[in-house]
Amino acid sequence: MRLDDLNALDLAAFVATLGGVFEHSPWVAERAFDARPFADVDALHGAMAAVVRQASRGEQLALIRAHPELAGRAMVRRELTADSAGEQAGAGLTQCTPDEHARLAALNARYNARFGFPFILAVRGYDRQGVIAEFARRVERDPATEFDEALAQIARIARSRLDALLAS
Repeated sequence: MRLDDLNALDLAAFVATLGGVFEHSPWVAERAFDARPFADVDALHGAMAAVVRQASRGEQLALIRAHPELAGRAMVRRELTADSAGEQAGAGLTQCTPDEHARLAALNARYNARFGFPFILAVRGYDRQGVIAEFARRVERDPATEFDEALAQIARIARSRLDALLAS
């Protein structure tokens, strides 16, 4: 899709096109709609990221919780969105050894118990071992820092998805 085409969409088509950029959270696209026209992908991403920053704490938490666990049950059951499935496969998470899968399952359980939301990582550029190392490092953080990090990682994921959608 071209940015000019995106700028010309009505609200329903805009949300239908961009509603999955922020995982299962079409409200982000809906609230960014009035910031059109976007001069470039940076402006589009900036408007969507601003919506998330201005959202209530409850909305932000719901956005974080809308993301699947890395190498978790949704992946095993093939219930991931196409974007999430591709991102996890790109990091090799679909090829985990039994030991790696057990380590990730334990980290997911510990992380969820500690923070109340899933571990979020923009996995592009990571391999399985890098994901596991980052997971193990971040599970030790304080909740406020990790909440902010989860939102920052979501913004990175959204940027990657926008770049893919608007690739020339």
